[in-house]
Amino acid sequence: MSSFERSHRFYLFALRTGGRRLCYGASPEDALEVLSFWHSKEEMDQIIRDDYLTVGQRDLQKYVHEIT
Repeated sequence: MSSFERSHRFYLFALRTGGRRLCYGASPEDALEVLSFWHSKEEMDQIIRDDYLTVGQRDLQKYVHEIT
């Protein structure tokens, strides 16, 4: 199945430092996998995996100040 056949969303994951990390995926697990391609294990350990917001593209501006 192509990734374009599934609906994708933006996810804002909470960080232990208080900020949030933005990623895009078909599910929170998919978004975390994408983040793991870009970040080291130490950076991934800062992400609280079960604390996330699902954000629509039109609402991203409301959260831009939290993204690190």
